[in-house]
Amino acid sequence: MHSIYIIFPLMTFIGSLGGFFFKKGAEYLIDIKSLFLNWRLYIGGILYVTAALLNIFVLKFLPYSIVVPLTAMTYIWTMIISKIMLKEKINLNKIIGVILITIGSIFIAI
Repeated sequence: MHSIYIIFPLMTFIGSLGGFFFKKGAEYLIDIKSLFLNWRLYIGGILYVTAALLNIFVLKFLPYSIVVPLTAMTYIWTMIISKIMLKEKINLNKIIGVILITIGSIFIAI
């Protein structure tokens, strides 16, 4: 049963990566045609759906009151991806926020 917790980092990383591809895809939106021809948006959608399917799988084995709060790990991955891949600045408030999310997720998981 504890091995199901291993899926959380993967599930949340895939979801964050989906958001990254949506962000990159949004940069290329010009008109409705570009919306449908934008491969980045398709990858983002596939990643989001994959993360949602993993979430459903996890919900089969764990209580809702644990699964949903632990999906907050997505914020951690999002900050890392935004720093590394988008070169965004990460300030102290964001770091403190991620630390608090991590501590809260640990308390909920215990």
